[in-house]
Amino acid sequence: MLFDVTRGELADVFGEDRIATVPATAFPPAAADSEGARLLQTVGVPTGTLLLRQPHEDDGLLPLVQDVVHIEDFEDAPAGAGDWPVIGWLLNAHLALDPVSGTVHAFDPDEEAVRELHTDVSSLVQVTFRFQRLLEEFTFGDGGDRDGGDDEEAGFERLDGEVGRIRAETSGIDPLPFQDDDTVWSVVGDEIAMGQRFEGNSPGARSLYG
Repeated sequence: MLFDVTRGELADVFGEDRIATVPATAFPPAAADSEGARLLQTVGVPTGTLLLRQPHEDDGLLPLVQDVVHIEDFEDAPAGAGDWPVIGWLLNAHLALDPVSGTVHAFDPDEEAVRELHTDVSSLVQVTFRFQRLLEEFTFGDGGDRDGGDDEEAGFERLDGEVGRIRAETSGIDPLPFQDDDTVWSVVGDEIAMGQRFEGNSPGARSLYG
């Protein structure tokens, strides 16, 4: 694993009821024993920004890439990608796990484009965790002016700095999530830095919108 991620770390921040997992039985046999599948089963991801795909209620299995997109429309799709399990949804992209290499790919049906998004699932969990934690804990007005707070502009500067730190620290280990401005995680980061994606009951939303 590229990142040391644990269930306890997620539970301490979000609580057990806000961690989504995927059972091992939902994966096709070729992926069920992979490290990525084990992480999604035992550690999971916090709910919110990333939607983890749940097994179909009829057969208990995750859909395959070929079940959710027309794989022949994706000229750059790796050989055999149609048989990969779809593990999540982020913005407008289906996220699929390559059980052989362990990489996570983003399939954008609108652009008919596919690209590597994470070197392994631990990277997916780590980025999701850090962004979701930022959305949970950031408060505008916690800065350092004479009254102990900051104005809105200073708050956004701090928020942009936090997003930038997540980008930089992630890219130092796994360059894929933020390799350019067009990855889905780069777009999510930009939206967070602009004050979007804060839930109404979060400290950030309350301090920003009242």
